[in-house]
Amino acid sequence: MTKASQSTIAIWKNLAPPAANTAAAGGLLKTLLAAQATGSTVQWADVAAVAGVDAGAPKSKQPYWVTLDNEQTKIYDANATVRYLYRVWSLPQGERLSVEQLLEWEEKSLSILPADKELEAIFAAAEPKVAGIRSAEDSDAVSAVDAVLFGSLYYALSNAKDSTLSKYPALRQWYSSLLSSAAVTSVLPAYSANVVNVLVREDATPENRNVNTSIAFNYDPSKTVLPQEGEKNVLITSALPYVNNVPHLGNIIGSTLSADVFARYSRVRGNNTLYICGTDEYGTTTEIKALEENVSCQALCDKYNALHKDVYDWFNLSFDYFGRTTTEKQTEIVQSIFLKCHENGFISEDVMKQPFCETCQRFLADRFVEGTCPRCGYEDARGDQCDKCSGLYNATELINPRCKLDNNTPVVRESRHLFLDLDKLQPKCEAYVNRAAVEGGWPSNGVAITRNWLKEGLRPRCITRDLKWGVPIPLDGFDNKVFYVWFDACIGYPSITANYTDDWEKWWKNPDNVKLYQFMGKDNVPFHTIIFPSTEIATGDNWTFLHHISTCDYLNYESGKFSKSRGVGVFGNNARETGVPSDVWRYYLLASRPETSDTVFTWSDFVSRNNNELLANLGNLCNRVVKFLDGNTKYAGVLPAPEPSRIAAGADTADRRLIDDVNTLLTRYIEQMDGVHIRSGLRTVMDISARGNVYLQESRLDNTLFSEQRAQCDTVLAVAANLIYLLGALLHPFIPATSASIARQLNAPERIITDTFDLELGAGHVIGKAEYLFTRIDEKKIDEWRSRFGGSQNEADASEKKKDKKDKAKSKAKPKPVASAN
Repeated sequence: MTKASQSTIAIWKNLAPPAANTAAAGGLLKTLLAAQATGSTVQWADVAAVAGVDAGAPKSKQPYWVTLDNEQTKIYDANATVRYLYRVWSLPQGERLSVEQLLEWEEKSLSILPADKELEAIFAAAEPKVAGIRSAEDSDAVSAVDAVLFGSLYYALSNAKDSTLSKYPALRQWYSSLLSSAAVTSVLPAYSANVVNVLVREDATPENRNVNTSIAFNYDPSKTVLPQEGEKNVLITSALPYVNNVPHLGNIIGSTLSADVFARYSRVRGNNTLYICGTDEYGTTTEIKALEENVSCQALCDKYNALHKDVYDWFNLSFDYFGRTTTEKQTEIVQSIFLKCHENGFISEDVMKQPFCETCQRFLADRFVEGTCPRCGYEDARGDQCDKCSGLYNATELINPRCKLDNNTPVVRESRHLFLDLDKLQPKCEAYVNRAAVEGGWPSNGVAITRNWLKEGLRPRCITRDLKWGVPIPLDGFDNKVFYVWFDACIGYPSITANYTDDWEKWWKNPDNVKLYQFMGKDNVPFHTIIFPSTEIATGDNWTFLHHISTCDYLNYESGKFSKSRGVGVFGNNARETGVPSDVWRYYLLASRPETSDTVFTWSDFVSRNNNELLANLGNLCNRVVKFLDGNTKYAGVLPAPEPSRIAAGADTADRRLIDDVNTLLTRYIEQMDGVHIRSGLRTVMDISARGNVYLQESRLDNTLFSEQRAQCDTVLAVAANLIYLLGALLHPFIPATSASIARQLNAPERIITDTFDLELGAGHVIGKAEYLFTRIDEKKIDEWRSRFGGSQNEADASEKKKDKKDKAKSKAKPKPVASAN
């Protein structure tokens, strides 16, 4: 190319310096390099500093523009400046056309690609264009094409890895040649001083991680879990929910969600864990509901089993297996257990006085009869148990009994039944309770309920009912009866496990290697601490007995109880309809878990906990750290190395104090969760998060810290990122979707919970992109949701009137047929 004429140009600074990965920065480099290569003089001027220029200057959003010798001609396009400096128009026609074609290609194709994102596309496009445009003889010469392409490609090339550039040998040779030229060497300092350096943000991949892989949490739900020798084997059950309705929030926190938290905690602590649950489908409750819906018992069970599973899936409950009790395995195991109890002399026969409805012509088992509780006076007590005082009794003890089907007053008749002789089993049962309550750390309410039963003295308990829907009795003379649901319901745990694996006895008959944890509401305690253990004792088999029982009191709704019929309260399907993520629901329920006394769900508290705890505490900590690291003007997603002296044991620094405080809180968390103090454990996690926020404030993490105290800033981010990684693991039992999001943002595998807080993410680790963990809930939603799910007194009154009218109609109606079992 013919040497261009020398010129004098002025570069006017109009705005703040551009980022190095922008077209404006590339244009500045083109201009500087073209001026240097053509021997032209560059003068710098600042628009804001020169009197009179600003008022008359054209309005421009460009950070720079160029004026020529006469100071009247202004050029805003860098390629036009290059054309001017090289006097491209004066070149011979063939050479001029060749240059213009390359410049036009750069303008239309290359410059539109984002230099920090499409490296492979940029290099692939440039490779054939640069081949042969520089000769070895004139290595210091810089042509107009060199200047333009170098300006466009410099940011991408200077940040590319050798492994990437090696794929493009022509481009690599061209860049290397220009980089060592006198012109480029001369202009790069001025260029760097007038742009904002921007690092290339690598995509987060497993390949650019630097993480301690030994702490990765590996859980494959598709694999069958069996006890392992030498490991801590944990078997977890939650009370089997009845299939007569959709579970409400109180049902969910009372058993299934609480058990899920402990199962997730156990797994993330590295324990070999199995979590079993399923629907309880036999008994009077099913028959009554089937009659109400005019379907068979089996059809009803199929419907509600699916509804329950759908609700639990939305709440992200991690059952290893969710089954049901209407299975062949249930019949087989229940009958086997009964026959062993019978053979061992713990089953007796007796004639039992029982309510009989002369209109229906049937004995009224359990919930087919209602009346006033003989213990507390509650007027709507069931035939076998009072919902108010949890008292258990025989149906004939009810005051003012009434048939649930037609509202008639039943008479008392005799019926032959089978009894489990709990009186004979009390000595062994009581010895077991005394031992297990201490070893398993039973909660006070569970111990109190159990000891009250034992103190009153155990009596033979009827285990059969005059029903059709249930497990048949394998004895002659009892063809028209089935097992009482609370004899066979707890046996549902092993039978559901048997449907999960043929090796179910490795879990249920392995007391030396398995610890059994069971979760339920307080009304279910006696069945799990007395009746089921006594049944196991009566068989003579080597059963895995209950190790720890976790009980909940009641969760009430606003000012009363949940009521599906009156539209009061939030049920499982309603929670999804609000549009609030399941993790927020999980958090609220667990933070309000009724562990020692009844608690109340309120919408104002629900919204407050989301906005002031999840969003302001946890969400703020994670977002602040990840976004600071993600910025490509600072770290470009690459975790820095901490200064060793700042985190060393005994160091008097904010960083070391944070590490020590977190370790204290971590020890407390593990103790709480090992003891199944779930609400306290969650509170401690949030305390750790709050301590992290205090650390960021004390450290004054901001741009000034980055620019003026880089080593301290690096340490703060290294420690804070690792704290967030630990928090993700601690949160996994409670809000698993949030935990997974934290792992994605950090580009790290989900991890186990270790005994101590250590920096598991190392220097050079590339994090992922920031995600919002939570969003603010508008407080206007409080009244909207309260109105939607609160029912009304008018609706309640109308419901009661409708019920009275229906009851009167029933008293005049003919008896209804019993729901079919098929």
